[in-house]
Amino acid sequence: MINFNNKTVPMEGNERERFYTIPVKAGKRTYFFDVKKTRNGEMYLNITESKKMFDNRLGKYFYEKHTLFLYKEDYEKFANGLKTVLHCIETGVFPVIEDEVTKSIEENSEFENDINKND
Repeated sequence: MINFNNKTVPMEGNERERFYTIPVKAGKRTYFFDVKKTRNGEMYLNITESKKMFDNRLGKYFYEKHTLFLYKEDYEKFANGLKTVLHCIETGVFPVIEDEVTKSIEENSEFENDINKND
């Protein structure tokens, strides 16, 4: 069962892993924040953007979907990152941040440059 605005909605087929959901309508898009359970019973967050689109070739509407899976060990880092970028957008201040991803990209670029020099 799924709870929509205090109403319980039965789940179908492969949706049985969904534990709780909050839909957020935003213009042509709807965002779904779904709490789901893994096979071993651990909960995780599944964020889906669903956008209504029109296929001119077929002459009918369809939904384009993009999904992000967020697991328990990443909640705090994700929330901190989201809070930080929202603050940057609101204030217009974008500090330079050095992190493992940035360093990894830079190291790979340097590595690729070294390889290209040897060719």
